[in-house]
Amino acid sequence: MALLTLTNAHLAFGHVPLLDGAGFSLEAGERVALIGRNGAGKSSLLKILAGLDKPDDGLLQQQQGLRRFYVAQEPAFAPGATVFQAVGEGVAEARSLRERYERHAPGDDLDALQTRIEQLGGWTWEQRVEQTLQHLNLDATAQVDALSGGTKKRVALAQALVAAPDVLLLDEPTNHLDLDAIEWLQELLNAWKGALVLISHDRAFIDAVATRIVELDRGVLRSYPGNFSTFEATKARELESEALANARADKLLAQEEVWIRKGVEARRTRSVSRVNRLHVLREQRAQRRESLGQVRLELDTGVPTGKIVAELQRVGMRYGDRELIKDFSATILRGDKVGLIGPNGVGKTTLLKLILGQLEPTSGSVRRGSNLQVAYFDQMRGGLNLDATLADTISPGSEWVEIGGQRKHVMSYLGDFLFAPARANSPVRTLSGGERNRLLLARLFALPANVLVLDEPTNDLDIDTLELLEELLQSYGGTVFLVSHDRRFLDNVVTSTIAWEGDVSPGRWREYEGGYEDWKLQKARSLAAAEAAAPKPAAAPAPAPAAVAVPAKPPRKLGYKEQRELDALPARIEALEAEQKTLTEQLSDPELYVRDAQRATQMHERVAQIEEELMAALERWEELGSR
Repeated sequence: MALLTLTNAHLAFGHVPLLDGAGFSLEAGERVALIGRNGAGKSSLLKILAGLDKPDDGLLQQQQGLRRFYVAQEPAFAPGATVFQAVGEGVAEARSLRERYERHAPGDDLDALQTRIEQLGGWTWEQRVEQTLQHLNLDATAQVDALSGGTKKRVALAQALVAAPDVLLLDEPTNHLDLDAIEWLQELLNAWKGALVLISHDRAFIDAVATRIVELDRGVLRSYPGNFSTFEATKARELESEALANARADKLLAQEEVWIRKGVEARRTRSVSRVNRLHVLREQRAQRRESLGQVRLELDTGVPTGKIVAELQRVGMRYGDRELIKDFSATILRGDKVGLIGPNGVGKTTLLKLILGQLEPTSGSVRRGSNLQVAYFDQMRGGLNLDATLADTISPGSEWVEIGGQRKHVMSYLGDFLFAPARANSPVRTLSGGERNRLLLARLFALPANVLVLDEPTNDLDIDTLELLEELLQSYGGTVFLVSHDRRFLDNVVTSTIAWEGDVSPGRWREYEGGYEDWKLQKARSLAAAEAAAPKPAAAPAPAPAAVAVPAKPPRKLGYKEQRELDALPARIEALEAEQKTLTEQLSDPELYVRDAQRATQMHERVAQIEEELMAALERWEELGSR
């Protein structure tokens, strides 16, 4: 029997139905990722499953004695509470029952109290809280109010884990977490024995955690077994089939409408069944909910910068005794897409300000390019006036926006970002988190800029908008600095990565080619090489004849042929990746296997061969580049 079953659920806000006869069930041990557009009703559905809200209509059934725990997107705690007290709220019932048992009054049913306390593990709740805090590296005495957003999210997760629920419900659990914390959370949830329902837009996180994808699309829930990659392929085929079916239905309806409007003679002899079919077609067309529109993104790149955007030579930055940046050198060229990776609070924003001239280093030098026009996206949305209207936020004092030399009415421009004209004069405070991010992007892209600084732009954006933003940034002719904890987004956008390595040496930053996965691979190889080169202690000292010391050979410089090989490798790697992408797209067509099975087999073999050639080329590139 399913743990939770939702049947024929209906929920509407105003005239928009968020749930339209939706059904859902959750089995023991399942890890379900709930995805969908911003405003589609995902958080409302999660609260219904948690028992916090009720649908307008429909039935939610659950197993008897089922324990559920809901972690909100922005968890709230009692003012002035310590971490121990906040986490202890996860066992509030067990704590309350034990207190009642210890100070029992005449007439209390002590046997029933004792049975319930044992069911909840209430005799040892303090030890469970302490063990959970130790496991999550949390300070029990710290004040929750003084913690960062990421640490507060850890406290909320600790509160959930100590409750030991049968069903854990998480709303955007990766928000405010850095990359290390996200990977830690992945391992934690993969080891979780209970059932899990989570809302997330982090595609890499969903891929690593989910065993089933449930999409909320136009009021209906659709289930897809497997991870996010499997869902993407299946969904693309579904949308194509739906578009074809709708086109055929529209064509048939148009033909029947022409027929019904023929002359008097035709109407006298028309078929009753055909008239009835026309009524059915009209009703079906009226009830159809079209696929939601796509955000249309455009960027004004402004005046081109010089070839060099910034050149840093042995830059250092200190605040008192703390060294944030030490001896860092890099050259940023026009058109580079640079990702910054590191835990919260290590100095990513400081490094960005040094590059862009908002701060001067305490040591070293920074040479900046000419004609820099910088547009900044703030993850805290501090640039938004909550009392201003959407139209005034985009174009204060004017009804027009100019993008790339072309004028566009502000209503039309807001429509490109899926804001209806009726909402143009609404205050910003009425928008959801994802909608505020869309509005901030709309204002940012209305500014002429040749340097974009994006600080966590992916927070609260739905997956469709993320993919469109990726495409826009890939084709953008200016320079991009991207701070993000979304690994898939980094991999798809950046051409180089500046990573914090302060755990190796204080203040150390290093530049790597490629995105997040490239950085992980190169860093792992560097660590393996360092361990292999490190001197190993002898098992036991033994007398040995004196030997003449041989001076270590300096690393050999590249010869002419090797330099030519190194120069040609990027183009070869790019060609292999392009061929691989083309073959993969062709292989995703099911008709290929029916039409030419032998060709499909050959293409599969070529894809495997390209993978080997790519690995060899990357390893050779790294080997030659290190010399």
